Amino acid sequence: MAIDSERCVTAGIAAGLSPAAALFHSLADETRLRIVQRLARGEARVVDLTGELGLAQSTVSKHLACLRDCGLIDYRAEGRQSFYSLTRPELMDVLSSAEHLLSATGHAVTLCPSTARSVE
Repeated sequence: MAIDSERCVTAGIAAGLSPAAALFHSLADETRLRIVQRLARGEARVVDLTGELGLAQSTVSKHLACLRDCGLIDYRAEGRQSFYSLTRPELMDVLSSAEHLLSATGHAVTLCPSTARSVE
């Protein structure tokens, strides 16, 4: 799939998806969920994410661009480095609700690091 078709909310809405469908499409990728999980613990650079998640730099950058398109993450520049962080803490509430729903249907997962402690 080409990178343009993987873009999140902005391109999804332009392609005719409702804003809600575009948001959930942006969260439908396991790599993006892993990045969100990591950023929930604090900001990180691309090099941090590649090392911690075991992914290629191009893969991480592509998914960060998608999440930025959604407005779910942003970055701050410090010298030549960019530090990425979540912009919407409400996202963790959405993931926590998804965990509870999946658990209720017999498919327990851990999507949100903050609820991992409360689910155990």
